[in-house]
Amino acid sequence: MLNPFFKNVGPFVVDRLLTTVGVDNLEKYKKDKIYNVSDLSNATNKDLTFFHSKNYSELASKTKASYCITLSNLSHFLPNSCKKIIVENVLLTMAKITKEFYPKSITDDFDDSAKDISKTSFKKKVKFGKNVVIGTNVKIGKNCLIGHNTIIEKNVIIGSNCSIGSNVILRNTIIKDNVSILDGCVIGKKGFGFFPNKKKNVRYPHIGIVIINENCEIGCGSTIDRGSLSNTIIGKNTYLDNQVHIAHNNKIGDNCIIAGQVGFAGSSTLGNNVMIGGQAGVSGHLKVGNNVQIGGGSGVINDIPDNTKVMGYPAKSLREFIKNNR
Repeated sequence: MLNPFFKNVGPFVVDRLLTTVGVDNLEKYKKDKIYNVSDLSNATNKDLTFFHSKNYSELASKTKASYCITLSNLSHFLPNSCKKIIVENVLLTMAKITKEFYPKSITDDFDDSAKDISKTSFKKKVKFGKNVVIGTNVKIGKNCLIGHNTIIEKNVIIGSNCSIGSNVILRNTIIKDNVSILDGCVIGKKGFGFFPNKKKNVRYPHIGIVIINENCEIGCGSTIDRGSLSNTIIGKNTYLDNQVHIAHNNKIGDNCIIAGQVGFAGSSTLGNNVMIGGQAGVSGHLKVGNNVQIGGGSGVINDIPDNTKVMGYPAKSLREFIKNNR
């Protein structure tokens, strides 16, 4: 499941789609139809995907996508069943194509369908504070609490026994049972993805959602961005302290503990039972293994294997850090 909320306006005929986004050399592309866009691992034979870095060569070799936007020096990693569309800027081309399929995924304007909870069917089902606003296509389970001045915009699903604090904004999010979202959180907004341009920066569409699994707690003032072409996921029984930022496409494992002011760049994966001290930073497109401990203030810029303790910048083994800082 990617985003069950944004409307896909496809399918598109391949050559017409490519013409629309400015890709040349169309004579080699057939009149095939593309029904959706997806990442390498989740794409089906009806989808178009993208491949822009050797870091994803293993996923590329196994993709089931029928078409792939890629670079000429990477195309040999793709299977023969996947037709290669060679471009100069993979991510920019993919952004333009995704916008064609999901034209309403670029902006995050306020939800004009939202109304005061007292005017909805939830007024008898939920215990709520003052000035609570609910959008359309919202589902809320049993025994939930919603604090003052909270906005639950359209396309949000909340499980049972959840506590949503005051001054919270939720959109494009699925929250499972027994989750606490503390005061001041913003969850499900578009991620910080764009291409710098001197005249006008080009925004990357974010068609994913945020999924927060059972028994989690999200601390005050934390922000969790929805995914671009995959979902941002928080595993079961994971606790975030205050002012934690999780960018688009991150996958956080089960039973993780993340202290205050930790920041994650996009598209990294954390294993289970990971502990991170305050004010640490995790760069994008990394893999942090299971049972890893990261010291406060550290800067993680490389993958970290299972059962490792690291600290410092760049983060290194705790033993090496202590040795170098005596």
